[in-house]
This record gives sequence, structure tokens and C-alpha cells, in this order.
Amino acid sequence: MPLAAGSVLSAHLDRLGPLATLLRDPEVTDVLVNSPDKVWIERAGRLRLTGVRFPDDGAVRALAVRLAAGGGRRLDTAMPFADVRLPGGIRLHAMLSPPALGGTCLSLRRPRPQPFTLADLAAAGTVGPDAAAMLRAVLDARLTALISGGTGTGKSTLLAALLDAVPAAERIVLVEDTAELVLSRVNVVRMEARPANVEGAGEITQRDLVRQSLRMRPDRLVVGEVRGPEVLDLLMAMNTGHEGGLGTVHANAVETLPARLEALGTLAGLQRAALHSHLAAAVQVAIHLGRDGAGARRVVSIGVLRRGADGLVQVVPALVAGSGHTASHSRRRDEHSPGRPTAAEGLPVLLRLLEDRGVRLAPARSTAPAAPGLRGAR
Repeated sequence: MPLAAGSVLSAHLDRLGPLATLLRDPEVTDVLVNSPDKVWIERAGRLRLTGVRFPDDGAVRALAVRLAAGGGRRLDTAMPFADVRLPGGIRLHAMLSPPALGGTCLSLRRPRPQPFTLADLAAAGTVGPDAAAMLRAVLDARLTALISGGTGTGKSTLLAALLDAVPAAERIVLVEDTAELVLSRVNVVRMEARPANVEGAGEITQRDLVRQSLRMRPDRLVVGEVRGPEVLDLLMAMNTGHEGGLGTVHANAVETLPARLEALGTLAGLQRAALHSHLAAAVQVAIHLGRDGAGARRVVSIGVLRRGADGLVQVVPALVAGSGHTASHSRRRDEHSPGRPTAAEGLPVLLRLLEDRGVRLAPARSTAPAAPGLRGAR
């Protein structure tokens, strides 16, 4: 059975010590070390405690330091945490004590050998056919969209699938804090931030890279995760002719996305009113992901950004996931069947945005909010 990250990852697994055996299972997506005797894995959306043990915290710490050094990152008492992309694409986050009270903590996330496509996500039940049609329409219309959700809800996976669906002739410039997106497209320029060295010099931030990307003739500017003051430069770029951009941001609900961006904007010295002015002009669509009761990742809602009379931007839901779906505990993907999404208040607004840009959904994929499901109306 092939490894989930292919032969490149296989060649580097032995460097992971006792964790290597866990990552040889292609169903495992994450390995989490809480303490020497508490090693967890995520498989099929569920966390499970394993029988893997380390002799003591010193062994976990030594592994963390060795892996960080192999990825060009410093990890010691003075710099007790690191985010590293290892050979083969595994993403490692490590934290040492004393910040980690119970001892060294490791979080490893493996890449896929090939990115999910929208069709793959539809087959897995993450995106229903109606939501997939809407997302393709958003891409075709070159609307700017932000993908929100909590940790581990599939934001990066959906972003990679959307990038895969962008026409091959379009030039994408992608900025990431730590390169983790698995992409199959050829016409893409990738840039990765870099922390300062031991002397405190040489730092390259996402904000630096967003600014540089504007000189690289992007057809679409993409930020893997908007997490700091680069939100200002990104919104300004999207406000100056760089349409069709994409990015992800951590948010607990789609309605809280503007508040989350407000918090990030303060890191760039951006006042609340200015942030909402930029946001209203730059971003049109919000896509929110979550997990259902069985741990399966789902597109929970697709919303449209609208500015109110008070000048503040709100996300108005356009499509909301049906409540009738349940995730099967079977590994068969075709048993995942999300319910049809419900049309909501923002759908007519989103449809008008699409039509203004020459994109019209087929009648079976769009409706007025008063109609049941998504059938029948424009």
C-alpha cells in the first residue's frame, strides 16, 4: 500500500524515531505527542490514543530538536517553539518546557501525495454538489473569497482544491507562513516566510512577501493563512485590481469573520472603520468549514459580505448546510452524504454578484430563499 506522501516521505520516515511506524499507516493524518507516554493519532477524523511510548521527556525533546534543526529552525530554551516543514512535506510544530508544562509537545501533520479536487471533496461529503457548483461559480466570476474555520476543519484542503480548479493559464502567487499546501498545478509561484536567525536577523514575514507578490504579475494572489498584519497589505492588494484572491483565516463561525479580521488589522495599526472599508471593497465571499458529530469535515455555509448602515461589514449566509446529514463511521467515502444546503438571505445578493460578472448558475443549482432546498428558481 503506498504511503500517503509517496516515496519522498518514505525515505525520511526513519528520522522520526518511534513515530515512524504511525505515519506508515496511510490513514493517519496527524500525530500528536502530549507527553512521553501519551501519543495520539488522528485517523478518519477521530483522535485515538496509541501504544507508542518514549523512554522519557529527554527523548521527545531530542527528537524535536533534531527535526527542527533538519528543517533549518532553532529550538532550544531561548526559542522553545518552532514550526517546521520537514523533508517529504510533513509539517511539525514543537514546543519545549517550560512553556509546555507537561514536557515537550509535538504535532505532526502529513501531506497528501496529490491534492483533493472539488470532485474528491464532493465524494467525501465535505462539499455537496450544490455548494461545489457555487464555489466553481465564485472562481469563474473571480470573486475574492476567504475560507474560515477552526483548527483541523480542512481549510487548507479546500483552498488547495479551489486552486486546482483555477484555469491552468492563470498565474497564482502563493504566500505561506509554512509551506504546506499540496498542489498539482504548474503555473504557481510559491513563497514561504522565514523566522529570524540566532542573531535576530534575516526574518522574512508574510507581510513582506505579500508586498513582493504585487510585483510578480499575479492573476490571483493567495495567502495560505491570514494570521497577522499582512491582512492590511492583502486587502489593499485585493482593492487595487487583484481580483479572485483566496486565503484562509481561523474563525469559530462565519459570522465572526469580520471580528477576527478586525483583531488582525489592529496588528497593522488599522482602525476599525478603515478595516471595514477595505474589507467591504475587497472581499465578496466567505466559506466556513466545521466538523459534524462524527468528526467529518464539512462546508457549513457560504456567505456574502455586505456593509450595513453603520459602515460595518457583516457576513450574510447564502447557503447553509442541511442539518440532516450524518457521517458514516465506515471508511467508504460514498457513504458520506451531506444534506442539501438551505438557501438563505444572502443568496440573491450572491447570485447578482455572479451575474454582474457574467456567471449564471444552472437553474437546478440556485433558488430564491423562499424555495425549498436549492431546486427550481434563479
